[in-house]
Amino acid sequence: MSDEHEHHHHGHEVPEAVDAGSQALAEALGSSFAIVKIVMVLMVVAFFGSGFFQVGPSEKAVILRFGKPVGEGRGALLGPGLHWSFPYPIDEVRKIPITEIQKVTSTTGWYFTTPEQELSGEELPAGQSLNPAIDGFAITADRNIVHTRATLNYHIEDPIAYIFNFASASNSIQNALNNALLFTAAKFNVDDILTRDVAGFQDAVLARVGDLTEQAHLGIVIDNCQVQSVAPRQLQDVFARVTEARQNQSKQMNVAYDYRDKTLLNAAAQASAITTQAAAASANYVVAIQADANAFTNSLPKYEGNPYLFAQQKVAETMALVLTNVQDKIFLPERADGQSRELRLMLNREPPGPKSGTANP
Repeated sequence: MSDEHEHHHHGHEVPEAVDAGSQALAEALGSSFAIVKIVMVLMVVAFFGSGFFQVGPSEKAVILRFGKPVGEGRGALLGPGLHWSFPYPIDEVRKIPITEIQKVTSTTGWYFTTPEQELSGEELPAGQSLNPAIDGFAITADRNIVHTRATLNYHIEDPIAYIFNFASASNSIQNALNNALLFTAAKFNVDDILTRDVAGFQDAVLARVGDLTEQAHLGIVIDNCQVQSVAPRQLQDVFARVTEARQNQSKQMNVAYDYRDKTLLNAAAQASAITTQAAAASANYVVAIQADANAFTNSLPKYEGNPYLFAQQKVAETMALVLTNVQDKIFLPERADGQSRELRLMLNREPPGPKSGTANP
């Protein structure tokens, strides 16, 4: 009996132990599932919460869902403020600075230098010749070599075209700038690029890159373009001497031009004075002739009335003028019988004596 009872007692203890273990395992699994659910809920909340993004006041944004824009045309553009999208890789947010000035620099036409050297102003030695593997240059219209580079400042006007027309619009702008720089250099002489027409060369580069970006519909507006050009460093001394000679030539030409202008000015003044004097003399001469003609016209009736009397009057007037300052005046009228009179003059007269009342010295 005792053995049976003991055997029966042990037979009931095993199921009870199994039930207790299963219950503990179930409770543990239930707690784990609850924790997993909480973690999954938190992950889902974090996943969707990460979709919020902020667009700045000077920006526009576009949501790309599996590579395609959400919305059409201008409707795809999101303005400033808080927005939401599915997190990556479902959605991708592209932000575009609208008012910010973008800058791109040409990558061809300039000799090799590093950004650190650019900042410090230090340059590598020029060497004996250019290294085509690393040194850039442009060929001019007169078959010379020049180093030139351009910096383009622009802002985005059409974000849709800027994002979707090209895989990389900034690279397309840089390629257009490189093209414009080399294309324009081939149309200018080296002296014009370096000294004589620097502004004209820069304007031509700007016009060319503007045409290229407009034809490609890149959606940008060019603000300005600065072009820097220098002679090859290996030939700087030669170009310096040429520049000095050109400056001396210009100086001498300016001196010659000043002398020419002064000479022409003086000649013009003299010619004007001579012309004025001649005009005044001509006017006076004409007036005098007119006066003489009027006097002759007025005297003609008197002469016709009594020629002899008129002649005597004129002789008397003339003699009065002639004899005004003569010391001795002798007048011999004609004799009544028409014979001539004899006049004897003593040329060596005695000097006059002292006047009365004057004391002798």
